[in-house]
Amino acid sequence: MDQQVTNLDRELRARALRVIPGAMWGHQNALRLPEGYPQYFTRTEGCRTWDSNGREYIDFICGWGPMILGYNDPDVEAAAVRQRSNGDCMNGPSERLVELAELVVETVPHADWAMFSKNGTDATTACITIARAGTGRRKVLLARGAYHGAIPWCTPSVAGVTEEDRAHLAYFEYNDAASLEALVEANKGDIAAIVVSAFRHDLGKDHELPTPEFARRARELADEANAALIVDDVRAGFRLDMGGSWEVVGVRPDLAAWSKAIANGHALAAVTGNDRFRDAATRIYTTGSFWTASVSMAAAIATIKKLRDTDGIGKMRTAGQRLRDGLEAQALRHGLKIRQTGPVQMPVILFDDDADRRLGNAFCLEALARGVYLHPTHTMFLSAAHTNADIDAALQATDEAFAAVARL
Repeated sequence: MDQQVTNLDRELRARALRVIPGAMWGHQNALRLPEGYPQYFTRTEGCRTWDSNGREYIDFICGWGPMILGYNDPDVEAAAVRQRSNGDCMNGPSERLVELAELVVETVPHADWAMFSKNGTDATTACITIARAGTGRRKVLLARGAYHGAIPWCTPSVAGVTEEDRAHLAYFEYNDAASLEALVEANKGDIAAIVVSAFRHDLGKDHELPTPEFARRARELADEANAALIVDDVRAGFRLDMGGSWEVVGVRPDLAAWSKAIANGHALAAVTGNDRFRDAATRIYTTGSFWTASVSMAAAIATIKKLRDTDGIGKMRTAGQRLRDGLEAQALRHGLKIRQTGPVQMPVILFDDDADRRLGNAFCLEALARGVYLHPTHTMFLSAAHTNADIDAALQATDEAFAAVARL
């Protein structure tokens, strides 16, 4: 590989620094990762990605979650091309809007209706707005440390945020029914919504599935307070259950926010809700020039049908378990202690006694050098395109990465 190509990522970063504040923003900024990660990419296929320097990786980030069937899935892309030939952003939606809403309502048990936007923050914000319109109340109860988007009411950063932006938010501990009960009592009479993630996936911490007891109590408390129970399913939607992630604990929300994987990489988000909040959803004003664009809706229809008809969740679960079992055996063999938490199709890997991330960062960099793209602190993602052969190839690289870490 010639030097010009080898340095392309570095050159692009330097150019970006002149015209983009900080050269990149948010979670896609490689500066938030250990030095050595690429910033720019050139192509993708299945479960593999190539960076701007031409290096190939087996990818366990999947575009930060959207690629649920795999990059460039032929059925999804064929549906998108067909729609694009007729129109995408028009004066109004195409019939794909109604078809997609019908399919979502058919697929998601709690949904009596659906509405669409472009990203997860749109959807979570709309859920809260609908809940406040439907209840006439102000307070929103959230799990401490949970991520729900990137605008002032919920962004992890406080830069540019005022106290007034978050004046009516209050925080409980995820999976702690007693802390939620106390918060409900403290805000009695003014609660619009209780908001929960599909599971606890705070950055850099062990992931934690909701206990059935906590989920049921959250549902009961929302009902007792005449408030909305909102599940933020932006990250996990369609990876745990086609009906919504809290189906696995037998609890259904009033409202749910979706994005990431629902259109296999095409920009789309959704709010689903029950009839109790249908009128409120018609009264709020939320919109965007691209929110009824048809290509992403055609892609979403193809994505949902293929996931449903090919047991996409089962494929991800099988691949994720194969990866988890292999990593556990490797770490044990090399005398390293790791914690693998969360659903197997959405793993996080953390090392014991590694508060400074030295071991986790070293492991991920060693894997990266061997063609496997992992993340040291964030939720990772399996796709239906990860085959046994892909997992086994990744495990060969991670075995060498563990060996390198054991020598530190």
